[in-house]
Amino acid sequence: MRDYIQKIKSAMDLNELEKLRVEIFGKKGVLAASFSKLKSLSNDEKKEFAKELNVLKTQLSNLLQEKKESLNKKAMEISMQKDGVDVTLFDAACENGALHPVQATMDKMIEYFFGLNFEIQEGPLVEDDFHNFEALNLPEFHPARDMQDTFYFKDSKLLRTHTSPVQIRTMLKEKPPIRIISPGAVFRRDLDITHTPQFHQIEGLVVEEGNKVSFANLKFILENFLTHMFGDVKVRFRPSFFPFTEPSAEVDISCIFCKGKGCRVCSHTGWIEILGCGMVDPNVFKAVGYEDVSGYAFGLGVERVAMLLHQIPDLRSLYEGDLRLLEQFK
Repeated sequence: MRDYIQKIKSAMDLNELEKLRVEIFGKKGVLAASFSKLKSLSNDEKKEFAKELNVLKTQLSNLLQEKKESLNKKAMEISMQKDGVDVTLFDAACENGALHPVQATMDKMIEYFFGLNFEIQEGPLVEDDFHNFEALNLPEFHPARDMQDTFYFKDSKLLRTHTSPVQIRTMLKEKPPIRIISPGAVFRRDLDITHTPQFHQIEGLVVEEGNKVSFANLKFILENFLTHMFGDVKVRFRPSFFPFTEPSAEVDISCIFCKGKGCRVCSHTGWIEILGCGMVDPNVFKAVGYEDVSGYAFGLGVERVAMLLHQIPDLRSLYEGDLRLLEQFK
């Protein structure tokens, strides 16, 4: 069995070393076979024989560990030499990068509203129940809360489910007139070809004293915005329900793939839902202490718009880091 000392020292790689370890220390290995001989020896012989085997066992175990560390170090050095980059070299043929399609889409959205003097406001990703729900006319047992499958923390905090809390925070610290958009990441417990647990929204809010703001103002702004994003498309407003706006509407555009004729993408209706909007509900103004004001709000998902603009069938592919997809956006 002492022959294994030289075999271990001569092992060329980790696979060979592992085979030797199994041959020595496995259930059917030479060490187990040697210990099985103890039953045929006398008591005096057993003591001496067992002592020698234990010394040899410790020696072989230590030798295996030392050789393993040595081979691992050698493998790491080879890997570093193979994959290493000489940062002192200059490559004149560097390729230009590009914005991620979601970021590029968000920038295009912001560009439109920034040109209309909308201020950009941001808020925390971790919110409380008041800002995310209650102040938006969503009390504790409101059924509409079920529409937003929320990530909660043990201390009653939560990951915001929309960027609307930014509107509440802005109204609590400022007085009208207010004209803002709130772009950013939001979180919901959802995952399929059109949903991910994290996605991005842009929401807008306009508030003026008195009755200066009307649904007609909102309609004009959104029709021009959708033309800015999608070109020559038809726009329609459908009555809907949102707890924080009244009246509320969902906005559709004529299908950009079939030009309104009907196809698989638009479920053969000729229309694609794109955003929600409405006049701010009086209960929202009441929650922030506003009186004698009027306003409108709207919101849409950035990824949904990016998927339509670039004809991407699966939302999840935007975040898989596949260069074959991302390189198409240079």
